[in-house]
Amino acid sequence: MPPKGKKGGGAGDKSKTGEEERPEPLQAVILADPFKTRFSPFTLERPRCLLPVANTPLIEYTFEFLANAGVEEVFVYSGAHTDQVEEYILQSKWSTSSASSPFSKLEIIRSSSRSIGDAMRDLDKRAMLVGDFLIVYGDVVSNLPLEPALAAHRARRAADKNTIMTMVLREAGQTHRTKAQEASPVFVIDPTKNRCLHYEQMHARQSNHFVKIDPDLLSSHQELEIRQDLIDCGIDICTPDVLALWSDNFDFEAPRKGFLHSVLKDYELNGKTIHTHIVNDHYAARVRNLRAYDAVSRDIISRWAYPLCPDSNLLKGQTYRLQKGNVYKENDVILARSCVINRRSVIGAKTSIGDGSTISNSVVGRQCIIGRNVTIDGAYIWDSAVIGDGSTVTKAIVASEAAVGRKCIVEPGALIGEGVRIADGVTVPGTSRITRAKRKRGAEDYFGRDEPDVRLVGQGGDGYEFIGSDEEDEEGVEGLTSNGLSLFYNMQNLALSTESISTLNSEDELSEDRVAHHDRSAAGSFISIASDDSHASQHAGDFHHDAAASIFDSLQKGDEWENIQLELTALRMSTNASEHQLRRAVVAAFMKRIAQVVEAGTPAKAAVDEVLKGYGELVKKTMFDDGDRVDFLLLMQTDLAHRKEGANVLLYMCMELYRLDVMSAEVFERWWEDPKGMEGGEMEGVRGKTQQFIDFLKEESEEESEDEDEEDDEEDEDGD
Repeated sequence: MPPKGKKGGGAGDKSKTGEEERPEPLQAVILADPFKTRFSPFTLERPRCLLPVANTPLIEYTFEFLANAGVEEVFVYSGAHTDQVEEYILQSKWSTSSASSPFSKLEIIRSSSRSIGDAMRDLDKRAMLVGDFLIVYGDVVSNLPLEPALAAHRARRAADKNTIMTMVLREAGQTHRTKAQEASPVFVIDPTKNRCLHYEQMHARQSNHFVKIDPDLLSSHQELEIRQDLIDCGIDICTPDVLALWSDNFDFEAPRKGFLHSVLKDYELNGKTIHTHIVNDHYAARVRNLRAYDAVSRDIISRWAYPLCPDSNLLKGQTYRLQKGNVYKENDVILARSCVINRRSVIGAKTSIGDGSTISNSVVGRQCIIGRNVTIDGAYIWDSAVIGDGSTVTKAIVASEAAVGRKCIVEPGALIGEGVRIADGVTVPGTSRITRAKRKRGAEDYFGRDEPDVRLVGQGGDGYEFIGSDEEDEEGVEGLTSNGLSLFYNMQNLALSTESISTLNSEDELSEDRVAHHDRSAAGSFISIASDDSHASQHAGDFHHDAAASIFDSLQKGDEWENIQLELTALRMSTNASEHQLRRAVVAAFMKRIAQVVEAGTPAKAAVDEVLKGYGELVKKTMFDDGDRVDFLLLMQTDLAHRKEGANVLLYMCMELYRLDVMSAEVFERWWEDPKGMEGGEMEGVRGKTQQFIDFLKEESEEESEDEDEEDDEEDEDGD
């Protein structure tokens, strides 16, 4: 008999081998506190990751992303307000005590770290991460499938143990609506290995714009790409070596400007390589500042981040339903007969809205009281807030339990903190950040109170101006006003942010006929004074968002084409959109729907037939002459150039449009010879399989010409 505690034979060895071969669980670290103060005064009393985005706490979107990525163990690194974060998570569906939790481990890490560098070094000391792991911010909103990035990282890691990190980056294009920014990241990449060789930030305020590249990189790599068209998603796949490098370098504080830049620069010393995984579809965004907060909220409402949208009801007890015009309402909303809820609005449960009030492009939380004749446009009203009769709130944030009195005006850009009271008849300037809490010097989590500033909140009001310290944004987000305070970035010209990107787009989607696309830059949208051009570009972006999302939803539900056309006509008239914009929205929606069907396992030809069935007339009515038809084909080609199975879909779309008599052979010939269709490798590549269809049309045309010639000859002989 073997000694106690030991097994005879080979069973024990086999069991041990099985344990050793068991794959390590995929782990993730959520940086719930990025150690920035851009969301003050709201983060004085509430952690940033619990701020509501489209009436759902921000961290819920991050958890959803990790769950979909197959993460099993999650470590939440919380700085400020750790107790609130812990209490929220323990009561959520993500807690390991919940039967519905997809995680086997969910741990909140308490630390006194004052920077991301401190947090990384603290994680290294704790030795909790045993294999490859993810690092994401607690403000990530994404529906990206992470499996391809993980597979590529693991393959590189298996071939070279010095591969320590893969950054997930999103391709945006040079004229993408989200590209322009004050400080843009520049990645120097070896495209043959997807290896990042150099990183810099290029600031718009610099007098000289250039990148300093080590000459050795130019001589040691046959091919280099200098990419300024990539958006950092805040998603990194790391090995434990990453934490060791943080620990070895106590001067590293920022992930990109510090860690990434230095590790790449010191490659000869450390021998470690960092790679990129570049994607060009799906949605990825970070709510890293107030401008991004607005942009991502609008994207979620417009269903760009689907299925991350209000009617998915991510939280237990949510009852949102989608209505026409991207309006979402929960149960138990009390609406007066004469109130109006316009497009792109979200209304939470048990909220009441009085007679004559109008809500447009806004999010209103739960249990809010909106009085009579109130106008709310482009604003965010959080839970349990009160807006008095006759007041106007435009492009501002009113936090939970705050109260705005009667006949008040809250100007664009104003931030009203939790519990603040604005007296009747007060105008709140757009540069105001009002709070009831004040952090005392030397006491990180202790808040004192000041006397109300009557000049700001009025007689009987409660609150005072919050004055925060300036901070450097290592990711280079612009928007500092002249007084140095990071406010709501002049939201009267609000457009999509540089942090936000979506699937239903193309690289030049806001460069309407290549005209005035520079006016659509984020810098112009958030910093400059309003102009007719900027308003026009905002309307163009709004139309594309709303129209494409509406068509896509209708295609999913199988609505009649006549109803879709009526909806489009009304929307186009309300925004004065051009025919080109209309075609672009139609193309984006149809290609998105076809891609969705293909991803579900349907062959490309069957997917095209299924989606186009019954909608040929709708497509036909977007075009009035051959020039329009060529434009439609170019838009379709541009969209499909970035999609999986794009070449097959383009071929079968052309065949079906020809069969339905939507396009003629002459139109296809004009499109095929158009120089725009041959710009860049992707545009040429996606149309490769369509060559056979074009050849078929040419042969058919030649045969018809020969037949006509023979008939003419016969007629001539008869005439003789």
